[in-house]
Amino acid sequence: MKKISLFLCIAALFVACNSNKTPQLGKSSVDKVIAAMTLEEKVQLLIGTGMADFSGDSAVIGETKSLVPGAAGTTCPIPRLGIPAIVLADGPAGLRIQPAREGDSQTYYCTAFPVGTLLASTWNTELVENVGKAMGNEVLEYGADVLLGPALNIHRNPLCGRNFEYYSEDPLLSGKMAAAMVKGVQSNGVGTSIKHFAANNQETNRMANDARMSARALREIYLKGFEIAVKESQPQTVMTSYNYINGTYASESRELLTNILRDEWGYKGTVMTDWFGGKNPPAQVHAGNDLLMPGTVKQYESIIAAVNDDSLSVADVDRNVKRILQLILDSPRFKGYKYSNHPDLKAHAEVTRESAAEGMVLLKNTDNVLPFKENIKNIAAFGITSYEFISGGTGSGDVNEAYTVSLKEGLTNAGYSFNTELADLYEKHIAAENEKNKPDPNNPFAMFMPKIRATEILPNDAQLKKIAVNSDIALLTLGRNSGEFADRKISDDFDLSADEQKLIQDICKIFHAASKKVIVVLNIGGVIETASWKELPDGILLAWQAGQEGGNTVADVLKGAVNPSGKLPMTFPVNYMDAASSANFPYDYVPGPPVMFPAGEVKKDLVKNVDYTNYEEDIYVGYRYFDTFNKNVSYPFGYGLSYTTFEYTNPTIKKNKGIYTVTVDVKNTGSVAGKEVVQLYVSAPGKSMNKPAKELKAFAKTKFLQPDETQTIQLKLTPDALASFDEANSRWTVEAGDYTGQIGSSSGEIKQNVKFDVPKEIIVEKTHNVMNPKEVINKLK
Repeated sequence: MKKISLFLCIAALFVACNSNKTPQLGKSSVDKVIAAMTLEEKVQLLIGTGMADFSGDSAVIGETKSLVPGAAGTTCPIPRLGIPAIVLADGPAGLRIQPAREGDSQTYYCTAFPVGTLLASTWNTELVENVGKAMGNEVLEYGADVLLGPALNIHRNPLCGRNFEYYSEDPLLSGKMAAAMVKGVQSNGVGTSIKHFAANNQETNRMANDARMSARALREIYLKGFEIAVKESQPQTVMTSYNYINGTYASESRELLTNILRDEWGYKGTVMTDWFGGKNPPAQVHAGNDLLMPGTVKQYESIIAAVNDDSLSVADVDRNVKRILQLILDSPRFKGYKYSNHPDLKAHAEVTRESAAEGMVLLKNTDNVLPFKENIKNIAAFGITSYEFISGGTGSGDVNEAYTVSLKEGLTNAGYSFNTELADLYEKHIAAENEKNKPDPNNPFAMFMPKIRATEILPNDAQLKKIAVNSDIALLTLGRNSGEFADRKISDDFDLSADEQKLIQDICKIFHAASKKVIVVLNIGGVIETASWKELPDGILLAWQAGQEGGNTVADVLKGAVNPSGKLPMTFPVNYMDAASSANFPYDYVPGPPVMFPAGEVKKDLVKNVDYTNYEEDIYVGYRYFDTFNKNVSYPFGYGLSYTTFEYTNPTIKKNKGIYTVTVDVKNTGSVAGKEVVQLYVSAPGKSMNKPAKELKAFAKTKFLQPDETQTIQLKLTPDALASFDEANSRWTVEAGDYTGQIGSSSGEIKQNVKFDVPKEIIVEKTHNVMNPKEVINKLK
C-alpha cells in the first residue's frame, strides 16, 4: 500500500490518451478536465510529488524533482489530460535552488536580497515592489513557477527565530510591504505564496503549538496584514501555518480558509500547506486547503478512504482540484515559457545594494560623526562580522548566493584602508573558529541552522592604544543570526555577551581618550538590547541583514553616498521582559533536537508556551502596548535619524464621501538632500471597547527632497482603516466620537495633530462569528 501513490504518479507519466476526445487542460474547460479525471488522479493532484524521506514515512517521489534541482517541491503531472507539473521554490529573500548540478559546469546562483525586516524599514512600497520584480525575474528565468514568499507574520515577540523574514510588529506596515512584494514578483507572470497563515509567531514546537487568542486580537493584529495583502495584490497562493489557532490546526480550519479568507476577503487563489503541515488530510481538504505539500503516501490513502466512506465529499475534492488547475493554467510552465537559466544577476545585485541602503536605520549620530569626514582614511575594524558579514537568516529564508561582500571589502571598495595588524588577527581567528565549528554532515537539519558564532577577540588596553594611534576611527560590528526550528534566547543573543559589552567599553574608553570616534554597526536580523550601552559609542547604524551586497551598502551610508532614511518597523525595548508578550513566550525553553514532523499522539501534560501559548497581551503588541501603558523604550517604533532634518507644518484634514484626507507640508531644513517617512497615527475614543493610545493608519515616504524643498504629503483614512473588531457583535465598527490624527516621524515623536469627529457609529462589515471559542476567552480573562 505504501507504494500505491508512487505507482500512480509514475504511471500517469506514461498513460497515453484514450482517444482524441480526451479533454486537455487549456483546450477544454476546467470542468470537463475534472470530469475526465479518476478519483485517484484528483487526489494525486491534491498532494505534491514528495521530497527526501526524513521521517521514516515513504514520501511520494515523482520524476519531477529534477525539473529545478533544489526547489522545494512540485505538483503531480497528469500527461493524458495535458496537466504538467509546476515548480514551487523558496523563499522570502530570494530564490532558493541548488547552485551547482551534477555533470553541469554552469552555476545557478541566485541573488540574496535584503531580509524582510530591512525592506520594511524602508517604508517604501514602490522600492519593495521593484525588489519583487527583480526577485520574480529570477524565479521565471530559472524555471520555477511559484515563489514561497513573502512571509508576513507579526513580530509578536523579539525572540521569534524567523522575525528576520517577517516585516513588522504592525499589521498595516506588514500588509502594505507584502502587497508590494507580491505585485512585484507576480508582474513576471510567476506566483507567490504569502505565509504563514496565520499566527506563526514562534518556532518552538511550531508544528504543535496552540496559539490561543481573542477574536479581536486575531482579526486586528494577526490577520489584518494578510487581509491587506490579499485584497491589494491577489497572491496566487496562500500558505497555511503549522500551528493550531484556538484548538484547530490552521490548515484544517474551514473558518479560517473558507469563511474568512474566501467568503469575507474574496480570495480566489490556491491554498497550500507548509511542508508536512497538519495531521488530518480529509479535514484539510474540506477546510479549503487545496494543496498538501510535499505529499506523502499516507495523505493519499487517507483522502481516498475518506471519499470512499463518504466522510469527505467528492465536491470538496473537485473544488480544490479546480483551484490547483487554475494555478497550473496561470503558470509559465503551462504557457510554455522558455526560461534561460541566465537572469541578470549583476543588475539584481545593484537592486539589492540600493534597496538595502534605504532600509538601514541611523540610531545615533552624536555631533554628526556620520557620514565620515574627509580626514577619515584608516579604519580600525573590530568585531567578527566586520570581516564575515551576515547577508541573511537561515533555513528556507536563506539563499545560495555567489558571494557576500564583507564590511571590510565594502569599505576598501569605497577607498578606505584598514589597520592591517588588526585585520590579520581577525581573519586568522575567524578561519580557525570556522574550522572548529564545521556543521555536522550527518545532521539533515544542519543546513537550516544558524552558524555557530566565532568568539570575539578582546584586545588589551596596550593593544588598543597602539591601534588607536594608527587609526582615524574605530568601527565595531555586532552580528546576530537565526532561522527555522528554534527561537532566540535572552543571554548572549538578545542581550550582548559579556565579551561584547567589554569590547564596546574598552574601545570607547581608549579611542575617546585619544580624541577619536567610535561607530557601532548592527548586522542583525531582529531586535537586540541597546539601552545598556548605546550612550558609549558616537554613532550607531542598524544595517540589518542587507543581502549579498551588504558591505558595499554599509560603506555607501557611512561615506555619505547615501543619506539613510530607514525607520524602525518594530520597537526596541529597554529590557526583554518589558515586551508585553514576553511572559507568554518560550524564552527559557531548552529544546531537544529539531523535530520536523508532528508526533501524532496527543500529549496529556501540556507545557505552557510550548504546547500552547496564551496571547494575554491581546491587541497590545509592540508600540500599542508601550505607548498605551507609558512604558519607556530604547528606540520607539518608526524611529530613525537622517543626515538632514525635516520640519512638519500646515496640517489639514478634510472629509469627502466618508473618507478623511490629511495633508501636511514636509520641508528639508538641513544642508543635504534626503527622504522622510511621514507616519499618521490615530487616537480613537475607546468608549465601547478598549483602544491603544495610538495606531498607525497610514504612511508615506517623501521624494528625495533637496535642502529647503517642501513636499505636501497626502494621507487618507477610510472607514475600514478606522474600524475596530467588535467581538460581541462579530463586526467591524467605527465608534462615534472625537478622534485625533497624530502626524509624526515615529510613534514617539508626534509633530502635528489634527482633530476630527465621527458623528455616528459606522458598521463597516459584519463577519462570521468564528475562531473565538468561549473557553479561550475565559482563559484569557
